[in-house]
Amino acid sequence: MSDELLLKTRPERRAFQVMESGHPRLFRELFPYTEIPRLSFDFVQATPVMARDPLISDTTFRDGQQARPPYTVKQAVEIFKFLARLSGPEGVIRKSEFFLFSDKDRAMVDACRSLNLPYPQVTSWIRAVTEDLKLVKEAKIKETGVLTSISDYHIYLKLGLNRKKALDKYLGLVKEALSYGISPRCHFEDVTRADIYGLAIPMAQKLKLLSDESGIPIMIRLCDTLGLGVTYPGAALPRSIPRLIRAFIDEADYDGANLEWHGHNDFHKGFANAATAWFYGLGTINGTLLGFGERTGNTPIEALLIEHAAIRGMSPGVDYKAITEMARYFEEELSVKVPFNYPLVGRDFNCTSAGIHLDGLQKNEEIYNIFDTAKILGRPPTVAINDKSGLAGLVNWLNNRLHLTGGTIMDKRHPAVIKMHRYVQKEYEKGRLTNMSNRELEKLARYYLPGFFQSQFDRLKAKAQELAQDLIVGMIENPVIKSMEPPRMEVLMEKWVTEIPFVQFMYVTDVQGIKLTKNVASKHDKKRYAGQQDVGVNLSDRIWFVKPKEDGVIHVTDFYTSRFTGALCITVSGPITDKDGQLVGVLGLDIRFEDLAKMEVDSSDDEETDN
Repeated sequence: MSDELLLKTRPERRAFQVMESGHPRLFRELFPYTEIPRLSFDFVQATPVMARDPLISDTTFRDGQQARPPYTVKQAVEIFKFLARLSGPEGVIRKSEFFLFSDKDRAMVDACRSLNLPYPQVTSWIRAVTEDLKLVKEAKIKETGVLTSISDYHIYLKLGLNRKKALDKYLGLVKEALSYGISPRCHFEDVTRADIYGLAIPMAQKLKLLSDESGIPIMIRLCDTLGLGVTYPGAALPRSIPRLIRAFIDEADYDGANLEWHGHNDFHKGFANAATAWFYGLGTINGTLLGFGERTGNTPIEALLIEHAAIRGMSPGVDYKAITEMARYFEEELSVKVPFNYPLVGRDFNCTSAGIHLDGLQKNEEIYNIFDTAKILGRPPTVAINDKSGLAGLVNWLNNRLHLTGGTIMDKRHPAVIKMHRYVQKEYEKGRLTNMSNRELEKLARYYLPGFFQSQFDRLKAKAQELAQDLIVGMIENPVIKSMEPPRMEVLMEKWVTEIPFVQFMYVTDVQGIKLTKNVASKHDKKRYAGQQDVGVNLSDRIWFVKPKEDGVIHVTDFYTSRFTGALCITVSGPITDKDGQLVGVLGLDIRFEDLAKMEVDSSDDEETDN
């Protein structure tokens, strides 16, 4: 049944009022907290009405970034390019949201907008406060998400408000945004634990009136913050996704095109919940690349794209192979460990290892391959290796694993291939019956072909250099550093080395390479570096000074052993310029690699190592 027909057959809608009881409604019968959340069924069925134009929106740089180390501006630009390729000219991925709170956030927004790509459109996310809205206005962004938490868990227990005060706060911010010509996107946080008819629908009706009066669309994002939504027929509100979406469309008269779903995967229902929302009239599903997000993550955008193609057909201009390239970028450039069995992009997602399946795949790949993964995703199906695979099978595995094409393809006469083949044969001579797993083959390949793989140490080196560059960018632009006044600089530098544990010490030279400051170290390290390379020493022959003076850009040295501590270090240096852009000095930082590496290892203890 179409939306138009439903409108004609519905009775006149009534206005819903905010129901205030003076105390929070926490639905303890559903959410006892000390037990698994329960489901309630009233067996009222919602009628499926497919979204007119199902779309996807992105929160990789907002919610997704809350689950991992922050992206650099350069990384954000590369990821945004992948999103653009996946969006296509019709904008299947219509929007992408960003933070605006720091200089780096805003630089990220500016860099992505400067690409002048039609899709995804850049939007932002703010709290429901005037100070945040000013950031949106200053950035000249046309649409912003606004945190409008809707459950009593958030309103009473987090914000310390009641429903009426919360509603007044939210509507006041929405009106202010509309006055600037900014389209608000109200994030109904924790909607699956909210009083739908006591607050959510009344607020939606008020937003509809404001939108009609202003002529500016107001999106509502339904946020399943804890992944509590369910798709089961007959499930009751607030957990029923079909009932929830139809309530906003049928009762609040909200256009499904202005509704958006944002779900989490706490109960393994993230993707199914999201796809179901399309089938009940909601227009846009919000997700992230590879499903990154708080706790268990968000709906994976790459999966949504495949589902969109299944529903509407493959969209012209969408580069589906960018899914494979995106995942490879995350693994190789961002050191993200994609699980081997992760759908669509994991190393083994289209690899057959069962003996009976191997036979079928070799006869006709359609028997056990989900679709033409070589044509659509640039990922030909692979088979596990056994004693019958021969050198040709092993070479095929290596070329696929190492992404070798054209003139770089490995030949079966390669010495490493022959050695690997001998190892495999010996395994079966010992009586082995199972196929070689990809993990075993990976270890063999790393052992015999180390030059094709980046080691853990190499990744840490790249991370250290990247972090060092990001660190010094803001320092050389600080007004105190630009003043070139040693006493002021030393006070600020001492603060920095105390706050940043992996910085050994800092120093500044003038444009001739003459040292203006002492080696500024943290308080507990002062004695160690005192008297070394004192003020007035000429350091103009040092590579860390020469390079920034020559080209005016930040320089990171190769690794060396500190003569003060014996520790492995790198030096990062950057040019200090005056108001006219003329070079006046160089700032240098010596960084202890061990400390940085320790921090990196501690943050990724659960990742598989390359040893």
